[in-house]
Amino acid sequence: MAAKKKAEKEKPLEKMTAKEMREIAKAISGITGVHGMNKEELLTAIKMERGIADDKPGKKKSGEVRQLKQKIKALKVQRQAALEASDKKMATIYRRRISRLKKKTHSAS
Repeated sequence: MAAKKKAEKEKPLEKMTAKEMREIAKAISGITGVHGMNKEELLTAIKMERGIADDKPGKKKSGEVRQLKQKIKALKVQRQAALEASDKKMATIYRRRISRLKKKTHSAS
């Protein structure tokens, strides 16, 4: 019965702290990596699992920045391999791709 009252009095997700949202997200089996997420990522994941439509569809998501940074990291490894193989042309191509992705991360945040 105590859990029922708690569910009834649950405040809106937007008003919760990240710590409170992590507790909710841990209880949902479809969400993984809860401790590595920030508040916006938690909010998006919880809403998606609960089937709640996003109020602000035009807003950029911080998960997008995380994906871009992963791509940058992979390109840096490829660029380093090209430099070690003395392939200056490919190293230049990778450098330009990295630069382009960095610009996208700045505009997304």
